[in-house]
Amino acid sequence: MKKIALLFLCAYALNAAQFNAAMQEYIAELKSEALKLDPNFKDFDAAKGELIFVTKNIGKNSQNISCQSCHGEDLTKESMNIFTNKTIAPLSPNANSSRLSDVKEVKKWLKRNFKDVYLREGTAIEKGDVLYYLIKQ
Repeated sequence: MKKIALLFLCAYALNAAQFNAAMQEYIAELKSEALKLDPNFKDFDAAKGELIFVTKNIGKNSQNISCQSCHGEDLTKESMNIFTNKTIAPLSPNANSSRLSDVKEVKKWLKRNFKDVYLREGTAIEKGDVLYYLIKQ
């Protein structure tokens, strides 16, 4: 039983450790908010984050869109914003080291993009799940 608990603790530490110190603090804030939403909350889930990222929804301008609509399927490559026709730099932190490094920028874009795709702000759990998905790209 102790080995299983240690394995889960290591997996948790690996996810959080992939973020810089400022982002780790933001992740901790999201976890605190998540516990208020769900007392059984344990950790964010990259698989759920991927589902949020790829699921289409009637969003901005009544278009059937997902996060992939602007960011593309391959997050290591540039893509095109479908609303502005502006080029978007790769979202993957592995391809673009500035991604997921500035908490203020991350908060701004999570808020804006959830509103564009889902017509609402994301919950702390949804934001954390998406961030866990993105850090692995």
